[in-house]
Amino acid sequence: MSQEKASGKSRGYRNKKKVNIGDKGREVVENIKEDNLVLQLFGAYATELDDRHDRYERIVKIGRDITIESKRIIFLLHSIDKKSKQESVLAEAESRLRAVAENNFKAIARELEGQDPYFYLKAYRNGSEEYVEALTFFQYLSNSDMGGWVELKNALSYIDSEKGEAKSFQALVTPSEYILGIADLTGELMRQCINNLALGESASCYQTRNFVRNVYKGFLGCSNSSSKEINRKVFTLKQSLQKIENVCYTIKVRGSEIPKHILVDVAIEDIESDEGYQPY
Repeated sequence: MSQEKASGKSRGYRNKKKVNIGDKGREVVENIKEDNLVLQLFGAYATELDDRHDRYERIVKIGRDITIESKRIIFLLHSIDKKSKQESVLAEAESRLRAVAENNFKAIARELEGQDPYFYLKAYRNGSEEYVEALTFFQYLSNSDMGGWVELKNALSYIDSEKGEAKSFQALVTPSEYILGIADLTGELMRQCINNLALGESASCYQTRNFVRNVYKGFLGCSNSSSKEINRKVFTLKQSLQKIENVCYTIKVRGSEIPKHILVDVAIEDIESDEGYQPY
């Protein structure tokens, strides 16, 4: 009993001698002068981090707008169902694509002035890929071809004249985003192939097949890439090519025995039945 009392007294004695860190910290803070160099450095770091986070969020919002508008342009291009409508739809799509480049991407380019563009690349990466998909889809429907990455890079470079001095800046779209956008393009071409078959334009299906084949050949060089995203896109590209080839097979082998208005249903049915088939 006496030992417990003794230990209790000793614990109480130690507690009385223990320094309260909170009070001590408050005392140190109160005694720090505002012109302290360390305090000024951390204040500058805090301001810089806040600026980065705010800029990142602004770019995310712009990238989201690019994604939405690009998807709408792709939907618009899929609405071409006759030759008489093609010219007006392509003109509208071109105007909207130019507006995205001159407004949205230019706003991103302004945000990236004097900054490390790779730090903010992830903020608008999805928008860049979607824009590449919409742009190349428009180019293919216009002239059965597509522009390269250098052409896109130049289109997203801008010049401003302030105080009589020409100032250049650009929105960074890396070759990686361009390649991933091209891979997504093949999915739209597969849908376009089926739409053309429904419209009775079976000849264009063979043209689309040859184009997607060439794209797939180019991607075979990336099949062993360490990028998980590129490998996944290559697998999806291969599936799109197989579906287009199934459509062409149906046209070639069964086209003479099946009415044109039923041919598209047969082609879609063949695609769905082969969905789980993977050649070795």
